[in-house]
Amino acid sequence: MYTSTNPLIENSFLGSKFLNPEYLFNQLVSFLNYIFTAKTLEVFYVILSFLAIFFIALIIYCTIRMFEIREKEHIHLKYEVAEYAHNQALHEEESQEKGVFKNEQWKKVLDYLFSTNENDWKLAVLEADSMLFDLLTQLKFKGDTLGDKLKEADRDSFHSLTAAWEAHNIRNKIAHEGSSFEFSLHEAKRVVALYEQIFQEFGYI
Repeated sequence: MYTSTNPLIENSFLGSKFLNPEYLFNQLVSFLNYIFTAKTLEVFYVILSFLAIFFIALIIYCTIRMFEIREKEHIHLKYEVAEYAHNQALHEEESQEKGVFKNEQWKKVLDYLFSTNENDWKLAVLEADSMLFDLLTQLKFKGDTLGDKLKEADRDSFHSLTAAWEAHNIRNKIAHEGSSFEFSLHEAKRVVALYEQIFQEFGYI
C-alpha cells in the first residue's frame, strides 16, 4: 500500500490514520474481539435467558388474567341475563294481572265493541246496560227496571248520573228500534265510554 513520505502530508488531516481504511478495519475487528470474548458471551447469554424467562412469565400472567377476566364477564353476563329474565317474568305477571278484568262481563262488552259486526256494537251497549242494572241492584237502588233505579239516584251519591241516563236512553232506542236504528262504531265507543265512566266511579271494573 502506498504511504506518503511527505512529512507535510503525514502530519496533516489527510495523512491521519483515521482516514486509513485498513487501520479502521483492524480497530473494528479488535473491538469486536474484545466484546465477544467467551466471558462476554456468557454474560450476554445470561441476560438473554433472564429476558426470556421474564417475557415467558409475563405471557403466562397475561393469559391467566385474561381467563380470570373472561370468567368474571361470564358470571356478570349470567347474572344480568338472570336479572333480565326475572324482570321480564314480573312484567308478564303484572301484564296478566292487568289483563284479568274485575268483572268478566266487561270483557264481553269490549269483545262486542271491537267486533267488525255492526250488530255486535249494539250488543256491547245492551250488555253494558245489563251490567249497570246489576250494579245499581248491588247498590240497593229500588225499582224493577233500570229507569226506575236511576230515578232513585241523585247526583250527590251518583256523580255520573247524567252519563247513565244518556247511555240508557240510547240502549232503549237500540232495543225498541232494532235493526232500523243506525249505529256507528264511533257512537258505540262513545256510549260504552259513558258506561265505563260509571263503572269506574264505583270500582265495578
